[in-house]
Amino acid sequence: MRIGTWNLDGRWSDDHEALLAEQDCDVWLLTEVNESTSLAGFAVHRSQSLAAPRRRWAAVASRLPMTSAPDPHPASAQAQVGATTYVSSVLPWRSARSGPVWVGDRHAEKTLNAVDDLLLRLRPCRSLVWGGDWNHALTGREHAGSAGGRAAISRAVAELGLTVPTAELPHALDGLLSIDHVALPAGTAATARRVVAEHDGRRLSDHDAYVVDTDS
Repeated sequence: MRIGTWNLDGRWSDDHEALLAEQDCDVWLLTEVNESTSLAGFAVHRSQSLAAPRRRWAAVASRLPMTSAPDPHPASAQAQVGATTYVSSVLPWRSARSGPVWVGDRHAEKTLNAVDDLLLRLRPCRSLVWGGDWNHALTGREHAGSAGGRAAISRAVAELGLTVPTAELPHALDGLLSIDHVALPAGTAATARRVVAEHDGRRLSDHDAYVVDTDS
C-alpha cells in the first residue's frame, strides 16, 4: 500500500496532477484542495467546509473502492477504504484566527481543541491512517506551531495507537522537519520519503509531498 500527503496550497494544474500520478499512490491525503482538483482513476472526497473561496480544507483521494464519511472536524475529510479509515486534516498554524474552525485564544488551545474533537470521533476506528498538514514538526525546532500544540498531537497519536514515519523527513525549508505527516497503526512496517514539489524549477506549492510505503 502506498499513501501520500500533499498540501496543494489551493493550486491546481496539469503539473500538479502529473506529480501526483508519478508517485503511484493508492491513497492521497490532500490538504488545501482547489475545487477543480481531479485525478484520473481516483475518487476524491472533499471536506464540506471551505478554507478559502474555491478551496476545501482537506480531501481523501483513492484509486481503490472508497466510501465517504462525515467530516470528523471542519478542517478534516474522512473516508473508508476497505477495512481502514483514512482521515486528512489541517491543524492550526501559529497565526490561525480564532473562530468556528479554530476554537480558543492561544495557539496551543486551538490545537488541543481540534485534536480533542478528532479523538472523540477517531477512537472507535479499528484501523486508522491519519495524516495531512498538521502544521507541527514532531521533533526538532518548531516553526509553524507551538510546543503545546505538538504535545497535544503527540498525545493523540499515542492514544490512537499510531506511528508517524514522516516525522524525521525534511521540510521544504532548510533546517526544519516536515509538518505534513502520515500516521499508521503502530507496528506497521513502512518507509517514507519526501517528494520535492517542483516542476522545471518552479514551486508547485509551498509544501513538499510525502509518500509512505507499507507492507499491507
